Amino acid sequence: MPETLPVYIAPFDLFLFGKGEHWDLYKILGAHFDVQEEQEGYRFAVWAPNARNIYVAGDFNEWNSRANPLFPVGVSGIWAGFIPGVKPGELYKYQVVQNDGHEVTKTDPFAFRTELRPGNAAVTWGLNNYEWEDEQWMAKRREDGLPLEKPISCYEVHLGSWRREGWDYRTYRQLTEELIPYVKDMGFTHIELMPIAEHPLDESWGYQTTHYYSPTSRHGNPDDLRYFIDRCHQEGLGVILDWVPGHFPKDDWGLGRFDGTALFEHADARKGEHPDWGTYIFNFGRHEVCNFLLANALYWLKEFHIDGLRIDAVASMLYLDYSRREGEWIPNEHGGNENIEAIEMLKNLNTVVHKQFPGAMMIAEESTSWPGVSRPVYTGGLGFTFKWNMGWMNDTLDYMEKSPIHRGYHQNNLTFTMIYAFSENFFLPLSHDEVVHGKGALLSKMPGDMWQQMANLRLLFSYQWAHPGKNLLFMGCEFGQWNEWNCRQELDWTLLGFPSHQGLRNTVIDLNRVMHDNPAMYKRDTDWSGFEWVDFSDYKASTLSFLRKSEGDKPILWVFNFTPVVRRGYCLGCPEGGYWKEIFNSDAEIYGGSNVGNVGKVESRKAGDIGAFPYYLELTLPPLSAIALRPE
Repeated sequence: MPETLPVYIAPFDLFLFGKGEHWDLYKILGAHFDVQEEQEGYRFAVWAPNARNIYVAGDFNEWNSRANPLFPVGVSGIWAGFIPGVKPGELYKYQVVQNDGHEVTKTDPFAFRTELRPGNAAVTWGLNNYEWEDEQWMAKRREDGLPLEKPISCYEVHLGSWRREGWDYRTYRQLTEELIPYVKDMGFTHIELMPIAEHPLDESWGYQTTHYYSPTSRHGNPDDLRYFIDRCHQEGLGVILDWVPGHFPKDDWGLGRFDGTALFEHADARKGEHPDWGTYIFNFGRHEVCNFLLANALYWLKEFHIDGLRIDAVASMLYLDYSRREGEWIPNEHGGNENIEAIEMLKNLNTVVHKQFPGAMMIAEESTSWPGVSRPVYTGGLGFTFKWNMGWMNDTLDYMEKSPIHRGYHQNNLTFTMIYAFSENFFLPLSHDEVVHGKGALLSKMPGDMWQQMANLRLLFSYQWAHPGKNLLFMGCEFGQWNEWNCRQELDWTLLGFPSHQGLRNTVIDLNRVMHDNPAMYKRDTDWSGFEWVDFSDYKASTLSFLRKSEGDKPILWVFNFTPVVRRGYCLGCPEGGYWKEIFNSDAEIYGGSNVGNVGKVESRKAGDIGAFPYYLELTLPPLSAIALRPE
């Protein structure tokens, strides 16, 4: 049985780790192929400052928990050692002897690969097995910088249930051949993956992460995932990863009480445990813990060429009293409810990511009115690129779920969003959260008979794409699933055999086309110069109209009719004379509509002294529909 050899870790590496600023920490800790004394094997390193002893057990030593001890590296809290003869693909775990003599078995926090649940062992693997072929994409991303003025529409995917057969998951390579062409054909610019870091419970959808550095083995090995992302880039698709730095589960082989003490988490449950999710909360005040998380974010960007991170549950990180009653939380040093340590960690995270990876997006799921979430750190903001607009989502769905006869009394649900629409750089999400836990599918939320439900959903999508902000749509919504999303079964693809459902999909395809073809639809998504109301006051008819515009580009006039009534001779102001072409009509027959419209184009007329615009259009507004017009 091979004996463990000592490992040298450079003092500067230890210094950076203690300071919390070792951005390549995953290259120091974890298991790495190495050669010592002319012997090939793996060096192991783990941070456990309060452990009495640590041993490595695995396939290579017949799981003998005493055969290969690790050695303490000075006073750094790191234990390390080199084991000759260890090969790639072998299972291993750490046997941690705590200070009181109690022993626990733990999985490597820096494992690059893990076995499929219910197993939880780490797998020896390497970072340099894959040769990338996306140089052109990566170079352009760096050159372009942050995509604030780029067209962005995301297709949110749960890889385990997009397509599957019974209990069999699609592999990353199968998804490469199936998912990428589908998303590209739909006209989306990015795929947003729900968390794919390893997690033991399928029903957690990845939000209860146990192995932050290990892509889930449900779909293959880490290099298979690299291949999938590489091919996305070659086909012109970006990839955004859902990332969960706010909390982690209590599984006994995971991060919790790793060396017998509250190492990654707070000891006090008022700060260290999440009351809603039954999880531990990271101790953001500890340099080494912040380093673990920041290095992990950089790991996905560097080693997997991820184009951005969507940070889950940011609000739960910002507030010490999040989901807590009086007496269940500890105020900060100033007596407030702000989590100062988490705020500093997020600011540091965004600063480092934007500096090292120009063009990479950092997207916050933040559900409160915290100011400056997507504003630069040097101006006092948190430094994210974008923020999910949860207010828009809640108000819009609340409006669309109402019967059209009542909508006139709730027009403010739609107009209120423009009061704050440019206070942040917003994403407009219709995500997985809106189609689970008894909320029903998007289509089933819509009022009326089946035709009206379809028309309402086409109208909702049209309003989402027309509204300032980048777009995100959860899988299955694009063709109108009737059932709530179930992570244990694939989407109801048979629905695409029905013309009305195919019509919904065609609607999304053409909305993406309109977005791509018209710079006015995306260039000024984040400031007032890209938007102008035409009429928001016709609440009796439940109509809305506005312009999307950018300097030097043709404006787009959007008109929405939220009732099932055809409105003929409807007059609206416009800024230019001549003909205006109807470039989109959600009531078109190809989408499953009644084909009411304006016969392709409308000629504007001089408005005289009436109204704010020099010209006006006399339009026919189809029922429960949106139309878009552009001057010829």
